[in-house]
Amino acid sequence: MMRTIRIAALLALTVLAGALAWQWYQTRQSPREPLPALALEPLEGREGFDPAGIGEAYLLNVWGSWCAPCRIEHPVLMALQAEGIAIYGINWRDHPDDANAFLDELGNPYAGIMQDVNGASARALAISGAPETLVISRDGDILVRWPGPITADVLRNRIYPALEREARRR
Repeated sequence: MMRTIRIAALLALTVLAGALAWQWYQTRQSPREPLPALALEPLEGREGFDPAGIGEAYLLNVWGSWCAPCRIEHPVLMALQAEGIAIYGINWRDHPDDANAFLDELGNPYAGIMQDVNGASARALAISGAPETLVISRDGDILVRWPGPITADVLRNRIYPALEREARRR
């Protein structure tokens, strides 16, 4: 009987420690890192942007028309744009005609879009796949990196908290 109580207590402590570790992992602040210099060209037919001239916190989304998860994520980006969140896009490993057709079909959530023609910017950003979204501070620091599609959980636990912390810095 006493052994069963000890095992149950140990199991409860292990579960509690795991839950606390998971909560810490979900809400921890990533260390700031400066946004590297990017070699980008405007996406043909779309408004471009200069990261140094934005002056507010924003999302930087790396995407491609060839990317199935990007298509899945796209309605979330459209909803974020409707909320007033500034999103800038880097079209990666794509042909301009395909990228423009993608945006014409699904809508354009981006305040500006540039194209990473030769992959140099993706390498500078350490991007391994698309989609990937970064939260950038108004000072040009990377606050959060999220590889993969943005989900409600990612918004709640990573994106919104970073944007809120940045808004409080004003």
